[in-house]
Amino acid sequence: MTFTLPTDIEDRPVAVIGAGTLGRRIALMFATRGGTVRVYDKSLEAGDAARAYVEEHVGEVAARIEGGRPGKVVVTDDMAEAVQGAWLVVEAIPERLELKKSVFGELDRLADPDAILTSNSSSYASSQFIDQVAHPERVLNTHFYMPPKQNALDLMSDGHTDPAIMELLKKVLPRYGLHPFEAHKESTGFIFNRIWAAIKREALAVVADGVSTPQDVDRMWQVNTGSEAGPFRMMDRVGLDVVLDIENHYAAEHPELPSGPRDLLKKYVDAGNLGVKTGRGFYDDYDTQS
Repeated sequence: MTFTLPTDIEDRPVAVIGAGTLGRRIALMFATRGGTVRVYDKSLEAGDAARAYVEEHVGEVAARIEGGRPGKVVVTDDMAEAVQGAWLVVEAIPERLELKKSVFGELDRLADPDAILTSNSSSYASSQFIDQVAHPERVLNTHFYMPPKQNALDLMSDGHTDPAIMELLKKVLPRYGLHPFEAHKESTGFIFNRIWAAIKREALAVVADGVSTPQDVDRMWQVNTGSEAGPFRMMDRVGLDVVLDIENHYAAEHPELPSGPRDLLKKYVDAGNLGVKTGRGFYDDYDTQS
């Protein structure tokens, strides 16, 4: 099916559904060209924290983007208000398949007819949550990594996505300092995360097996690759609950995967130690206000 592409993009808001770790970072990137970003979350406290994060960083990030200038963030707990007039809606809610199905059905009903509906899901292909969507031609994955430092993102069709949407996003997203790459067929883990999953899982296994510690694995990673952070520090930044959700999804597709990495993550999650957002994960040196 074909789709009428949105017009007047520069004058229309972007809506971000979910004010968590990645939701606020996605909102930050779309607030770098002087426009409005609406952030929806049932928790206004989470929304206010997202707005504060954007306001703190948007000046410096916009200054690094050609034509960039700080925009504004509006927070709401009303989804209809969030998506009204938006040309792009980015879902950034927890990795729960049934929840995504429900949310995308609602977004399809509420958003403008020419709004593009995308998911930041890190493990679910958008083809899996369009059961309640009447217009799958406007739905796709836009999987972000960890902006504003890791600004690549995957684009992946739900199997029905109008190809013109892919071309539009490849053209428009770089204006916000983002670097889109298209996955040309459906792939669990998309492009980079499919490779990263194997590295992350083996790092967890090394610790779960008692061979090493998170800190030593990270330090060796830094020494050998020159990277700023190792796998465990990066998992803390994403959130260990999110990492566990992703690993459970991979395991559901591949039952042969060892359980040790998931068992290790579950121990931290059950203790409430989720990483940066709770102040403690594999490391305990985080400021939860950052």
